Amino acid sequence: MMDSDFLQTLYLTFKLAFITTFILFFIGVFLAYLLSFVKLPFKSLVQTLVALPLVLPPSVLGFYLLVSFSANSFLGQFLKEYLNISLVFTFQGLVFASLIFSLPFMVNPLQSAFSSVNKNLLDASYTLGKSKIYTLFRVILPNSKVGIFSACAMSFAHTVGEFGVVMMIGGHKKGETLVASIAIYDELEVLNYTLAHQYAFTLFTLSFIILLSLYFVNKKFTL
Repeated sequence: MMDSDFLQTLYLTFKLAFITTFILFFIGVFLAYLLSFVKLPFKSLVQTLVALPLVLPPSVLGFYLLVSFSANSFLGQFLKEYLNISLVFTFQGLVFASLIFSLPFMVNPLQSAFSSVNKNLLDASYTLGKSKIYTLFRVILPNSKVGIFSACAMSFAHTVGEFGVVMMIGGHKKGETLVASIAIYDELEVLNYTLAHQYAFTLFTLSFIILLSLYFVNKKFTL
């Protein structure tokens, strides 16, 4: 019989990952399209900002988010007073932090997929008078299925496994911000190895399945 706290924490973890991946998909398509097909004056700067979470220590990002959106900061007070939103130690804060931290895991595979679309298909669409929006939805996205799957799978898995950023901005409030990666740490601190193992094995199994499916899909569509 599984512990109710265990199930609740897993539910919160997967809920965070689903919401983050869903929102990131639209942000990722927009940014990947800009980086792939639009001549931006500061393209290198945009690419650097998108990729920065890949090399930035999670605790650094979490620290600056915590400082920027705390109740005593200008941004924190502005959001609370005018929008009634608080990002520190709340689920909304977890989603916001996850969107930033998982951004390159969505954008990079999409950009690679968009850049690989046959240029003749794009030229044919534009020659027929089709708009850029039409070409995006009817030519680019259908020819980027593998990249879209990879981007969504990697973003979901990365969000599930977040630790540093989640710990800094969300803390570990049961039922509100406590996710599985933090729960493992908490259970180890109280020497509850059984429950820590349940969390760890669940994340291990999920990561294995996601990676296996990625290789399977890539092999199936690239042969």
